[in-house]
Amino acid sequence: MESELRVCGIETESIVDGKGIRFVVFVQGCPHHCPGCHNPQSHPFEGGTVWSIHDLFEKIRENPLLKGVTFSGGEPFCQPGPLTELARLVHSAGLDVTTYTGYLYENLVAMQRSEIDALLEQTDLLVDGPFLREEKDLTLRFRGSRNQRVINMAETRRRRIIVLEKLEEDD
Repeated sequence: MESELRVCGIETESIVDGKGIRFVVFVQGCPHHCPGCHNPQSHPFEGGTVWSIHDLFEKIRENPLLKGVTFSGGEPFCQPGPLTELARLVHSAGLDVTTYTGYLYENLVAMQRSEIDALLEQTDLLVDGPFLREEKDLTLRFRGSRNQRVINMAETRRRRIIVLEKLEEDD
């Protein structure tokens, strides 16, 4: 059976949701309910429209100018399986993947869920942390509040491997 994704909306060309021209998938459903969220219509899990991963990927492939695809929300890590499948297709087309989440990276790793780990593995750039109204800063690139981090996932994975190797050497 083909994977499906519950989507709040899409933006076919964005320059504010990651580097370069991006196709943005706003997923439906979010447990965070951050006060001041710019996308509150994405909060209910039962809303939105159901898209097949194939149809979304075909829509993405229509634009040869794209640098990548951004998963935003809602909360992407509430639908990690279908997004991982889409991310693999996006990478096969030579595009990168940016994922926004209201969770902290450390909390996602601590969940120890294979679907979440798979989406993290397919993410090139992760913007983590909840939107905090009191930390709002319109001068920031690709994030809405100062507490949010922009994490290069390739570098993060490389550093984790080095740390794990060091731990093994110490045993």
